[in-house]
Amino acid sequence: MRIELERRSRQSSLFAIVSPLLALALTVFFGGIMFALLGKDPVSALYSFFIEPLLEVWSLHELAVKAAPLILIGVGLSVCYRSNNWNIGAEGQFIVGAIVGSILPITFYEWTSPLLLPLMLVMGAVGGAAYAAIPALLKTRFNTNEILTSLMLVYIAQLLLDWLTRGIWKDPAGYNFPQSRSFVSEAVLPEILSSGRAHLGIVFALIAAVAVWFMMRYTLKGFQVVVLGQSERAGRFAGFSSRKMVWFSMMFSGALAGLAGISEVSGSIGHLQPTISPGYGFTAIIVAFLGRLNPLGIIASGFVLALTYLGGEGAQLSIGVSDKVTRVFQGLLLFFVLSCDTLILYKVRVVFDRARNAATKGA
Repeated sequence: MRIELERRSRQSSLFAIVSPLLALALTVFFGGIMFALLGKDPVSALYSFFIEPLLEVWSLHELAVKAAPLILIGVGLSVCYRSNNWNIGAEGQFIVGAIVGSILPITFYEWTSPLLLPLMLVMGAVGGAAYAAIPALLKTRFNTNEILTSLMLVYIAQLLLDWLTRGIWKDPAGYNFPQSRSFVSEAVLPEILSSGRAHLGIVFALIAAVAVWFMMRYTLKGFQVVVLGQSERAGRFAGFSSRKMVWFSMMFSGALAGLAGISEVSGSIGHLQPTISPGYGFTAIIVAFLGRLNPLGIIASGFVLALTYLGGEGAQLSIGVSDKVTRVFQGLLLFFVLSCDTLILYKVRVVFDRARNAATKGA
């Protein structure tokens, strides 16, 4: 006996739309079971996790701060995944973008020109794109699996950041703390409102989402992404280059990840330190799939995943749970998103081996 997946000849558009909501509901249900097993009241715990962070103005600002990098990275990854190129290293591109974008305010720490912040943002995007070009080169030149190469590069970026902040970029007046000099005010992203910390990073994210949605829907480049993603052979027949698409999709997603990195450092932290991300690059993979690889859907899913970060921080204080609960919720959500999509696209069949059955009957 074996289990096979048979692709459905007709797919329900209703279930395709409802799938993310079903996955979210299943995540909340099994999350409640998890809290019960931990000895916590499920209703109170889920309230602390998903509702309480939405009741204060300052927490809404924090939600926007955490959603900005998730949306930016998720939008870039959606282009990669729809073109059938699997960039798993957005976390590394996020970090390298932050490093490259911080060269000017750290090296020329007395420079206060109005050009400083725009140059930082451009350099951050270029840094992320250049780092994503490494797995693109390895794939197009040596046919290397981009999943492995992009993922391994994440750990190189993390070690590079740690080495810089503990070494040559460590603040000489920082009392030996492993961090760089604090950025001057001209190198800091301005806040949107005076009532909280939300900065222009969320504006960049929303603009990027709308721009990519327009590109995918109304431009030739978007059509190329879709065609090559669904059938490379059909794309070649239409005159589209799959090699060029590898470079474009990887570097495009890397650029948005790099922009997210320097925006996070400039807008929320104000300096470089050994850890600048709680795993935004990996969580953005969930954001992309929960948003159906649609840039507008990614806006909503970005806020949902940002809520798990914010709610997890609050739940640690209010009900005394581990910070790993956030990771469990994100893992459950990814599991149920992929499971629901699989059951929508495929039928599960149980196949019995006839030869084995015949031999058994003969015996």
